Amino acid sequence: MSIVLWAAPTIALAAAVGLACWWFWRAVPPQLRKATLMAALDVYKTAWEQQNPELILTIFTKDAVYHERVLQEPIRGHEGIAAYWQEKVVKGQGRISFTLLNTKIDGSTGIAEWEVSFDDVVQRKRKHMKEIAILEFVDGKIASLREYWASEVTGVL
Repeated sequence: MSIVLWAAPTIALAAAVGLACWWFWRAVPPQLRKATLMAALDVYKTAWEQQNPELILTIFTKDAVYHERVLQEPIRGHEGIAAYWQEKVVKGQGRISFTLLNTKIDGSTGIAEWEVSFDDVVQRKRKHMKEIAILEFVDGKIASLREYWASEVTGVL
């Protein structure tokens, strides 16, 4: 009987210590640094304003997922992102002006709000857009980007 009285609390204590050790040493995604987020957004801004699909790829992982419209299939990988930027940004836009408004960080995820004005050369209209982007980072690069935006026509070209 004395062994049972001694063993039950010992087993409970060992389980609690084991759980505490697991909780402390569990794999937690690294915290995104503000400098990493701001550097990526600066490259994003420059790549968009300069219409540079090669530059934009430098901030994405090779297998990144890019949701330009979250209710549609995402664009996948460097090849897909480059093709999208070539068609949408290089061929479809001009006179681009990007302004970052706000940023937040939650774990390894960055949230950014920006506005941009550009010429939509396909529709021959000047547009103003406001956007919220959710950027998930892995090893300092964007692994997933989801865009939520609204735009308005501000003029005719």
